[in-house]
Amino acid sequence: MDMIFEPVSPLDYFASLVQSDAHFPLLEAAASLGQDEEPELDVQHVLDDVARLLKRVKARLPEDADDLTRLAILSQVFYKDLSFGPNANDYYAPENSYLHEVLRTRRGIPISLAVIWLELALGLNLNAQGISFPGHFLVKITLMGGLVVLDPLTGESLGIDNLAERLGPYRDDMDWAAGADLDDGETPLGLYLQACPARDLLARMLRNLKEIFRAQEDWPRMLQVLNRLVILLPESWTERRDRGLVHAELGDAQAARLDLQTYLDAEPLAPDQAALRHRISELSGG
Repeated sequence: MDMIFEPVSPLDYFASLVQSDAHFPLLEAAASLGQDEEPELDVQHVLDDVARLLKRVKARLPEDADDLTRLAILSQVFYKDLSFGPNANDYYAPENSYLHEVLRTRRGIPISLAVIWLELALGLNLNAQGISFPGHFLVKITLMGGLVVLDPLTGESLGIDNLAERLGPYRDDMDWAAGADLDDGETPLGLYLQACPARDLLARMLRNLKEIFRAQEDWPRMLQVLNRLVILLPESWTERRDRGLVHAELGDAQAARLDLQTYLDAEPLAPDQAALRHRISELSGG
């Protein structure tokens, strides 16, 4: 008797990729987000496209290239020869977060360009990491001569003054949220340049999409994003709450009640407890 294998759903595939932080396959997991728009998307094809880009960069390297030379050639190929850059005409289009579209158009937003750039940099044995900088994702490379921070949107190297200026609009709120003692002065800039773990980077990509679909009131697509966030961050109870509210918008009262009650049980002191209990009562016909 022939065995019949059921195809793996995009969500199950995603769950298999992000179950462990050990050897987290960032590029593959990020590429898989595109399956929400194109369920038949071949993620391996996306990985192969990036591998071809890496081969193109390596072909330009002298045999004795040091890290600074590798970085310079990567920047030349990525930003000049291939013309990767911002989608200035439609910065908030969801396509800017889907890697197969970014590779096709060579246009994206900082974090999607950073995922591709980081894969290439690591393939060149550069010590490169992402930075979850407020408002604009950045990348950094540790070289023999020190730390280089780059804007993945343009490849521009950012000095201390530029970074401090970019941080300015966010700083007061973040220092207050972190419980900084005002008598101690501002939080050192270096604390905002810490390496971003792969799981957090992927969560930031998904939350970008979540906000786009929330603004558009596109509840079916927002639900797809929240399904991934709940898998990626199983103890981020606000994502469970938000998914419950989206289920309610879509008329699925049972799923909404389950998610909202899970949030209430996990966050008994949450300030929105009363409002959500009232919402559950409405969903129950009370």
